[in-house]
Amino acid sequence: MGPQARGGDDMTDGMTDDVTTGTTDETTPTATATATATVTVTEAATTAAPALVELSGVGKHYGNVRALDGVSLQVHAGEITCVLGDNGAGKSTLIKMIAGLHQHDGGTLSIEGEETRLASPRDALDRGIATVYQDLAVVPLMPVWRNFFLGSEPRKGTGPFKRLDTALMRRTTREALLRMGIDLRDVDQPIGTLSGGERQCVAIARAVHFGAKVLVLDEPTAALGVKQSGVVLKYVAAARDEGLGVVLITHNPHHAYLVGDRFVLLRRGTMVGNHTRDEITLDELTAQMAGGSDLDVLRHELQRG
Repeated sequence: MGPQARGGDDMTDGMTDDVTTGTTDETTPTATATATATVTVTEAATTAAPALVELSGVGKHYGNVRALDGVSLQVHAGEITCVLGDNGAGKSTLIKMIAGLHQHDGGTLSIEGEETRLASPRDALDRGIATVYQDLAVVPLMPVWRNFFLGSEPRKGTGPFKRLDTALMRRTTREALLRMGIDLRDVDQPIGTLSGGERQCVAIARAVHFGAKVLVLDEPTAALGVKQSGVVLKYVAAARDEGLGVVLITHNPHHAYLVGDRFVLLRRGTMVGNHTRDEITLDELTAQMAGGSDLDVLRHELQRG
């Protein structure tokens, strides 16, 4: 009985060891997989996508005139970066650098994480940067659909029979505008007959249609009334919701705060503020835009006078 009992005990111990070992072998891969998944998720969460456009300490000089010095900003997909400043602050120079019209003298300009120098506006457009200037670059007497495809007209036919595909342009213009929520009476009407707000909206829809990743808007509400400004801001937000990174140049902090996610303030060519929406209130933004301490000094001088 002793040897048999010892043999049974040995068998039981062996089975227990096998069961224990089997359990350990089964749980170890699961635990490893779970740990790996956790690390992967953590790394994905902490690794932010590169900005569509990033300026770091850029500067621009025209001879002895300093137009910009040490300006930094980031433009992310699905966000609106507002650049605010008074006349002569350097907003136009900043636009021209992002649009490829002028090259920066100092600092770096990166597109989707790749440092680059834009050689021309066509180069910027090929990289997905579309700029809508204040004058909109439209031909007032041409119909809406002709202006929509200006410079990028599709053609049909071959050889001497090649011609503009007007039916496609009319249909595409109408569909693209409707997709942005813009319902015009007739795309055959001259674009000069539209209101300023409607023309801005057509220009925004055109940039979205032609695959822009970054949309730069030069004071789109400057010459508009309250109602038309609201319409334009609605379509600026629609462009953001389409996944574009938007740069909104404006001198109106109220318009900027309605739609903005980031705010860069310029004064005399230098950056005096760079804030996210959570870091600044409308009153603070307005005070910085109006001159901050300079405004307090002016108020004191006027009170004394």
